[in-house]
Amino acid sequence: MMAEAVIEVLFSRSVFIGGSLFFEFALEDVWAVGRDRGMPTVQLKYQTFHPSIWPKMVGEVSRDAMPGDFVQVLGKEGTPFGWGFWNPKARMPLRIVSHREDEVDEVEFFEKAIRRAAVLRREVLKLDGETDSYRAIHGDADFLPGMVADKFADVLSVEITNLAAWQRLPQWLPLLHECYGTSRVVVGVDADLARVEGIPRTGGVESDKVRSVKIREHGIRYEVDFSSGHKTGFFCDQRDNRRAFGALAAGKSVLDLCCYTGGFSVSAALGGAADVTAVDLDEDAVEMAKRNANLNNAKVKFTHADAFTWIRTMIENGRKWDLVIADPPKFIFGKEDDLGTAKYADLNKLALQLVAPEGLYVTCSCSGMLGAGEFERIVIGAAHRQDKRLQMFNRTGAGGDHPTVSNYPESRYLKVLWGRVV
Repeated sequence: MMAEAVIEVLFSRSVFIGGSLFFEFALEDVWAVGRDRGMPTVQLKYQTFHPSIWPKMVGEVSRDAMPGDFVQVLGKEGTPFGWGFWNPKARMPLRIVSHREDEVDEVEFFEKAIRRAAVLRREVLKLDGETDSYRAIHGDADFLPGMVADKFADVLSVEITNLAAWQRLPQWLPLLHECYGTSRVVVGVDADLARVEGIPRTGGVESDKVRSVKIREHGIRYEVDFSSGHKTGFFCDQRDNRRAFGALAAGKSVLDLCCYTGGFSVSAALGGAADVTAVDLDEDAVEMAKRNANLNNAKVKFTHADAFTWIRTMIENGRKWDLVIADPPKFIFGKEDDLGTAKYADLNKLALQLVAPEGLYVTCSCSGMLGAGEFERIVIGAAHRQDKRLQMFNRTGAGGDHPTVSNYPESRYLKVLWGRVV
């Protein structure tokens, strides 16, 4: 009778993803955690401290674990291992937020995470003294997977990428406003991702009616257009790099490739560049870049064109610039994306040919799946194949408001190389 009761409990609480029922697990661990603590559980086949868990790494899942639930994560032996968000429909079904073995209060945990994120930006980095716009929440790196939020003056621009974050945003938003001094919100959810995650089309937090807002950054003004901008509307991650680039521009001819809304080109013009040329394929982005230049009385020649084709034309015409930057969109979308790697190689090979002798070259990659070492190898290879040498004088990335976390190396996604072509 006792054996039947144990088996009944196990079957009533558990299901399996790919595999059979194995009784060598300590049944009392699964039973105690799922029944005594009243928490849904997800067990791992393989233990890792990485926050993102692929489907093949998931073992037993308690029957009461619903999409979007905050669950206790069990190690491969069935003992407590951590806590995270569960969604069997997602490409990444388990997102671990903590590896604490003892019980975690969900509300308290995420309130602390939001307040900790605000302390970093406002008290440690003191960003409010130099800008009114910065990354407020950086997903997994702030222990809030599924949410990226940028502060733009009094507007909080939120990008939601998983069901759990969408479900909890109504509870998190008031605290976010309190911590960052914002009063309006714009919420974005990618339609394709919403279908995969099972995010409803209606309900949740609705965006306020905000089309655009003007922000300041190191004394420069920009307009952020939420109706057409990428992701949260503006790339705060390049803030410190824009200032550093502008400081190099005095008296130089400057070329900004893949200029987007003109951050680097406007910074260069205000930094005293002799002339500035900027190129981008996105027509809406070019129009916004023109508005940003006008906001600052900056003289920039903007061109709407495909950068690869335009560069080849400039090479044929023998054009050169003293300071060139290439800041393309994300090219790599997976671990073995040969096409994306080839694009980085081609762009840098072409862009280097536009740099004047002894000129300066700055090149960027925002692909998280491309490591810093591999990116540098691609750039150096592009230079060497043309019998050029790069004298590197700096290697940077995103600002401190885009922190990285030690168990999530992909959070160091932005790589920027600074060199002189000799």
